[in-house]
Amino acid sequence: MSEPYDRAGEKGEYIDSYYSRTLNVKKAFPELTDEISTTVCIIGGGMAGVATAQGLVDRGIKPVLIEANRIAWGASGRNGSFCSSGYALDIEKLVKKVGKNHARELYRLTNMGLSLLKKRIGDRHDIRGETEGLLEVSWFDERRAVENRIELIKDVMDLEYPFWSRDKIRSLYHSKRYYDGLMKAGGIQVHSLNYTCHSAAQAEEGGARIYEKSPAIKIARMENGWKVITEKGSVTADQIVLCCSAYIGNLNRKLSRATLPVATYVLLTEPLGERLNSAVEGLHGLSDNRFSSNYYRRLPNGSLFWGGRVSTFNPQGEDLKQIMMKDLLVVYPQLKGIKADVAWGGLMGYPVHKMPQIGQLEPGFWYNQGFGGSGMTSTIAGGEVVSDAIANGDERYKLFEPFGLDYAGKPFGPIVAQTAYWLFQLQDALKSWRLNKN
Repeated sequence: MSEPYDRAGEKGEYIDSYYSRTLNVKKAFPELTDEISTTVCIIGGGMAGVATAQGLVDRGIKPVLIEANRIAWGASGRNGSFCSSGYALDIEKLVKKVGKNHARELYRLTNMGLSLLKKRIGDRHDIRGETEGLLEVSWFDERRAVENRIELIKDVMDLEYPFWSRDKIRSLYHSKRYYDGLMKAGGIQVHSLNYTCHSAAQAEEGGARIYEKSPAIKIARMENGWKVITEKGSVTADQIVLCCSAYIGNLNRKLSRATLPVATYVLLTEPLGERLNSAVEGLHGLSDNRFSSNYYRRLPNGSLFWGGRVSTFNPQGEDLKQIMMKDLLVVYPQLKGIKADVAWGGLMGYPVHKMPQIGQLEPGFWYNQGFGGSGMTSTIAGGEVVSDAIANGDERYKLFEPFGLDYAGKPFGPIVAQTAYWLFQLQDALKSWRLNKN
């Protein structure tokens, strides 16, 4: 039996956040209260589960999807909103691990995921920001390192990312913390909650059956498939796909042991009016290259959407607002005195190898999880890979075999991860002191 799910509000309603306040897809799905059967049952209604459902529908299979709370209730509906190609694992380390040709195939998947994301969004302005392109800037004064990164991205990922000088960056983002950077051409800002709910509605229109507030509590092996037992019903399926990630509890021991739940956070400021231009004039989303990076964008109402930090602890409320505001003022001290509107956190499933976990535990028992730090494009790609494997026997999921289900160190994994994060912060500070003179 699984551990109790962390619920926010009445039986898993959405937490207070920018996303829930601006949710335009109001559709609610029923609870599962019957015993039903299907070809494929997907467990987990975050972006990975919904992408798998939509991928199956596109290939003529009508799955059942069950979600413990609401669609995109977890990290999928609370995240930093940036979408571009790539994975959490750095490109150099990925090439070293699997070789250049294998890495290219993996990056083609995220390029495909970004293209498919844009296609599915269409012209929905409540989902996609109007300004295309995401800036990745260096916190460190090392121009050549940025240029080398651009060259490596072109070689391995087949993407042309323009170089931005520090003067160009500082003319739009008025902080002395920033040096040179690159523009992730084609990257977009996405309202992740609206998108995932929109995608779920599209999957249902195509024949998927979706149930909310229906947590899986047990998976039983049957003679010709699987039985997923929920609080009030059950699903018998030929094949199952687990997309629970950080919220898997004890539903499957092997996947749980390979998953490190890590929290990241977002702050939304009050509308700042013209004062925002004293700090952030650029309309592109921006992130820096520290391990403990910040990522942010300005919103149409003049608020600043500010994300960052990695933690295995769980600060909330006013404490979280103060922590995030302190980080913001390190970059933009000229905004001292502004007020926070709301701050929130979300758990993501973080594999120790920093790559998605995609594959089969045994024939017909699929898993599609571990996208923490890799982002929405890799999540959508994962849904395509698994759905194509189920529907057509495609074997691209084997591209992820070299990474496996490494033990995440539970119960001590969170303590180790938090200690490592503090050490990385110290390394960032020492590197900044060594390299940055102006």
